[in-house]
Amino acid sequence: MNGVALRFQELQKTGRKAFIPYIVGGDPDLPSLPRVLATLVENGADLIEIGVPFSDPLADGPVIQAASVRARQAGCTLTKLLATIKPVAVRLPVPLILMVYYNQLYLRGTPRFLEEVKAAGVSGLIIPDLPPEAAVELQELAAKLGIALNFLVAPTSKEARIKMAAAASTGFLYTVSVKGVTGTRTSLPPELPAFVRRVKDISPRPVAVGFGIATPEQARMVATLADGVIVGSALVQAITEDPELKKMALLARALREAI
Repeated sequence: MNGVALRFQELQKTGRKAFIPYIVGGDPDLPSLPRVLATLVENGADLIEIGVPFSDPLADGPVIQAASVRARQAGCTLTKLLATIKPVAVRLPVPLILMVYYNQLYLRGTPRFLEEVKAAGVSGLIIPDLPPEAAVELQELAAKLGIALNFLVAPTSKEARIKMAAAASTGFLYTVSVKGVTGTRTSLPPELPAFVRRVKDISPRPVAVGFGIATPEQARMVATLADGVIVGSALVQAITEDPELKKMALLARALREAI
């Protein structure tokens, strides 16, 4: 069993829901990454999603786009990011998940990419622009290396698509809460509970919900529906506003307590 699936199994045994914060790797800079990760763990993260900065992040809203630009301007590349993660991953008690666009796999070749990710201590992948039907080679190689794949479904996904994504996922099924890109929202869609229930009825994997969740109140509501709660833009914005990470730490703790 891969590390992501194992963590969800451990949480489910104790009746806990997963708090999954998202950060952009290399923002505000690469030397800060170990401190950011450690602070998230100290404040209740169960798994951590690290976004690889990309020039055209199609799934991301303005907050994460701006963070990606800053990270790239500061010189962050996938190679440098993995080199920074490697000495940290062995010391962290939580799985790290890389959120990466398919161009990085295409440029390196899937076998080389997975070997580098595994060597860096990454436990799972989220590839938002890769549908499961195009991921046969990736699925086979990732299974051999024990790397969890976590595919996405959206409110527009039909039942057949949800079944396919759930069957291909080996960690959790990433359930997008809104139509659109990432970003904080003042409210979540009223149809979200029915959508999450539908996904959970179909999926044999744990279901984690992300996109638009920004406050402890929103996180608490989502935690009543799903197995995990993913929060990104609000935490990325907190890092932007306070590089000392005090604001991020307070928000992470409040989210963990709400979940």
